[in-house]
Amino acid sequence: MKTPLHLRFRGFEPSESLTHIAVEQVRRLEATAGEFMACRVSIEQLQKHQHQGRPYGVSIDITLPGYELTVNRQQHEDVYIAIRDAFAAMHRQLETVVEKRRGQIKFHQQASPAPESNPRAR
Repeated sequence: MKTPLHLRFRGFEPSESLTHIAVEQVRRLEATAGEFMACRVSIEQLQKHQHQGRPYGVSIDITLPGYELTVNRQQHEDVYIAIRDAFAAMHRQLETVVEKRRGQIKFHQQASPAPESNPRAR
């Protein structure tokens, strides 16, 4: 992994297992989109939820040349599922960016302006 990973844990003690999973997931993302300019991953245990106990939240920020991608609403009681879902969402965003870079996504042309009326044509 060429990009320095800024990994932050909030509300609970960090573990080697979670760190390893996050690093491996970032490597997979780099394989999809190439080298990142910056990558920040935050894993936090949120406040107690009325129906779910204490869910975990995962947010990912990746900076590419010309793009700033963010995933920040992946929550689940199981931290591993929250991580999986967050990285899957980021992978989908990166695939879209890669397709745009390669020109595989077609953009619709702007509608051309209506021809101006010629006052002499009467």
